[in-house]
Amino acid sequence: MKNILFLALCATLLAPCASAQVRVVKSAERKIVIDFSGLRAASDSASQTFSRTLENDLRLSGWFQPVRGTGELRLIGTVDRRGGNLKTVCQVYRGSDQARLFSKSYSIETGRTRTLAHRVADDLIEAITGHKGIASTRIALVGTRTGKKELYVCDADGGNLMQITRDGGIIVGPNWGPKGNTVVYTSFLRGFPDVYRVNLRNGRRDQLARYSGLNTGAALSPNGKELALILSKDGNPELYIKNLRSGRLSRLTATARATEASPSWSPNGSQLVYVSDQSGSPQLYVIARTGGRPRRLSSRGTENVAPDWGPNGLIVCASRSGGRYVVSVIQPTTGQTRYLATDFANYEDPSWAPDGRHIVATRSVNYQSSLYLLDTIKDPPVALLQSSGSWYSPAWSPQ
Repeated sequence: MKNILFLALCATLLAPCASAQVRVVKSAERKIVIDFSGLRAASDSASQTFSRTLENDLRLSGWFQPVRGTGELRLIGTVDRRGGNLKTVCQVYRGSDQARLFSKSYSIETGRTRTLAHRVADDLIEAITGHKGIASTRIALVGTRTGKKELYVCDADGGNLMQITRDGGIIVGPNWGPKGNTVVYTSFLRGFPDVYRVNLRNGRRDQLARYSGLNTGAALSPNGKELALILSKDGNPELYIKNLRSGRLSRLTATARATEASPSWSPNGSQLVYVSDQSGSPQLYVIARTGGRPRRLSSRGTENVAPDWGPNGLIVCASRSGGRYVVSVIQPTTGQTRYLATDFANYEDPSWAPDGRHIVATRSVNYQSSLYLLDTIKDPPVALLQSSGSWYSPAWSPQ
């Protein structure tokens, strides 16, 4: 993934735009050093939080190396609290010729300081690199902070952790809706595994699947009209698709002596990847949305589980190799596979970020699981969530 990165932006925001583009050529593996010393943050807590969050967002993006000194780029601006609002002006100049690459002003109520920092980071990243930022996205996950497995949501940097459910039981397998405002998951709220959907804007929850037996593995299609899920209502866990308007079920698999799990949609909704142990061990298979003969995808590792089909067209999964789980990236057309470099812990439940570069996963050591950010290009794993309890099954929201 050593693609050449073309950095281009016309300085548009506070001043009229010139017709020529400013371009800088970088390798994707070499970070852009940006001098943060020109950002003047007032002493109030909101301004300081903004400055720290913005700097961390740029560092986590993988494209930038913030410093307090000479850099290729120079960030200049102010941030201060005025009444009930936080206001900031940010400009970015290239050190070699003082060309202005970015300039914009913002204002937001002080209670949403982190939201503003994420927005500025994403705007700056896209302006300078041409790549969409992920700072404003969110992660859904299951946590045991209360002693029970409940649904939580946090920002992409692990901050702003919010508990969504208080079922007092077990919740598994969260997945986002395509618009990023709903999450589907399985809960044992009524003593049995049923599928629910929660609207994160108003807290409304509705039940999507309550068939006899197992209801799990829920994944909404890219158009939001269908739900892939695993049901055992006919005796064996099989892969189904439910039309959410009509309620009609379509069964895609029929493996009497095997179990299916963890479906994930292709970006265009025409295929699904899922797990089946029909070969004797859990492996990945791909099947058309309309059904037909499934194709085995995974070929390396003794087990391959928890697949996520990313917006970049690649599939990430947890692969058991050498007695531990590592993160595997698979090209679904050719089956070409590579393992991400990590330490000797178990890395499970990987989920693609919408930038197609980063992955969130759980890192497990001595039966304790925590949330980690993985970079498919170069950066080492980064711990995201510093909180009590264990954390499982992260799912990254769409852009």
